[in-house]
Amino acid sequence: MPDTLDAPAVRTWCRLALAALGQAREEIDALNVYPVPDGDTGTNLYLTVEAAAAAVDPLFDPVAGTAPDLAGAMRAMSRGALLGARGNSGVILAQLLRGMAEVLADGGGAGDHASLRRALRRAADAGYEAVARPVEGTVLTVAAAAARAAQECPGGLVEVAEAAHDAARLALAGTPRQLDVLARAGVVDAGGRGLVAVLGALADAVADHTPMGPLALGPGRSRQREAAGAAPDCTGGPEPASSRSDPAFEVTYLLDAPDDALPALRARLGGLGDSLVVVGGDGLWNVHVHVDDAGAAVEAGVLAGRPHRIRITHFGDAARARAAAVPPEPREHPEPSRRAVVSVVHGTGTARLCTEAGAAVLHADPDRPPSSAELVGAVRGTGAREAVLLLNDPELRAVAGAAADQLRAEGIRVAVIPTRSPVQGLAALAVHEPGRRFDEDVVSMTSAAGATRYAELAVAEGESWTMAGVCQAGDVLGLIDGDVAVIGGDLGDTGEVVLDRMLAAGGELLTLILGEGVPQHLADRLVAHVRRQRPEVDTVVYDGGHEAAPLLVGLE
Repeated sequence: MPDTLDAPAVRTWCRLALAALGQAREEIDALNVYPVPDGDTGTNLYLTVEAAAAAVDPLFDPVAGTAPDLAGAMRAMSRGALLGARGNSGVILAQLLRGMAEVLADGGGAGDHASLRRALRRAADAGYEAVARPVEGTVLTVAAAAARAAQECPGGLVEVAEAAHDAARLALAGTPRQLDVLARAGVVDAGGRGLVAVLGALADAVADHTPMGPLALGPGRSRQREAAGAAPDCTGGPEPASSRSDPAFEVTYLLDAPDDALPALRARLGGLGDSLVVVGGDGLWNVHVHVDDAGAAVEAGVLAGRPHRIRITHFGDAARARAAAVPPEPREHPEPSRRAVVSVVHGTGTARLCTEAGAAVLHADPDRPPSSAELVGAVRGTGAREAVLLLNDPELRAVAGAAADQLRAEGIRVAVIPTRSPVQGLAALAVHEPGRRFDEDVVSMTSAAGATRYAELAVAEGESWTMAGVCQAGDVLGLIDGDVAVIGGDLGDTGEVVLDRMLAAGGELLTLILGEGVPQHLADRLVAHVRRQRPEVDTVVYDGGHEAAPLLVGLE
């Protein structure tokens, strides 16, 4: 393994960081007591990294065989984070990434261990420079500890990244001793916890601790779980908002302005409120501040340049929105038009089936899962005030959680049914009744999905460790309930084994969904096999279109 950080590793870093923050999002939200106990740091960090990852992925074209260099990947990651940064911690994280990009891209860094040391040092310095009144015991402290450990580490790239991550974990555990508000609540700093997850993802990316193939079950290590072990239990919970005299509004905006306009802007905003963070450069800035006079904060931006993407959040309104995340049940049954079901699908045939069953569909690219913004947009597009999300993919739970939080803050009632396969989504849709009470409908759909076992046939793209042994490129894999159960050399033979194992536990209705290009005679063969072995089982076959897998199986 070469001892350098390259563009593919940056893309892997983005993906692993997004997965880590998705897993820890609710935990980080619960830790959030500083600077304002608004309970959204985990969500904001997730959305910031999601924007960074979305900026990097399009640079890679597997069809044309093109990919960016390290400089291009780092610039894209930094700019994506800057444009998508949310909240105080998200803006600071964007600045940390920009600091790294200054060394690894703009500074001509080679991506070796020496460059990574300098990049982490520059990131920490940039973070302190961006915050008007730096406070120890925060994400800045964690970043500084990671930078010091990286500089002191004599090893190569992997060792430097691991040293930074380990030092960040230790620094995170010490944040309650540096900041009284954390000690009183019995928590570590939320932003620092998020940075530990991001640095853990970096260490895994440079160490190539990723699945051997596309069907492996998870990363080689779990740095995120390690990170959680470094923090004290969150027993105190956030301080009540009423116990602190914080400013009333959070104001954020992007600002087109020359560099020489920034000192006056910082001075004006610093006089209006606190938690002031201004990050960016080259004429584009992300501004974050907590104030009582939101209009004056925006006016300061107008005096400096052109503010856009202006977001003004009243902390009291945000708190009430979270408290009312599940609004009271209406006394009367809602009209059918008030409730929508949004189903994430890959294939055209599956989309047609979902549409016929009354769902709005969100088409997903097999190579790029939908973002939380796309899920939010799909729900908004229905115009409904109640929504049920059918994910049909276990990897979308974190994305859906972030989207649901945003929709609830807008007053839309949302339930996420974490269906793991399109066949479970179809089972849920089969019992959907929009005239029922919302809770009853969600329970019925969830029960139907949970009672449906699922399987699929897939073709391995490379060598990979699986629950059934080691597979090679071109092997046919039979997955049952998400785990590889069979490794074979033929779709038909492997399919028969999978069906036999599933039917051994019983079942009444078998659904087969064919992927694009799969011959009809495969379905005919499997239907005939089931009729011979289990004639009492009803079997239906659908054309799924552009499904990622050659065959999807559902058994109710």
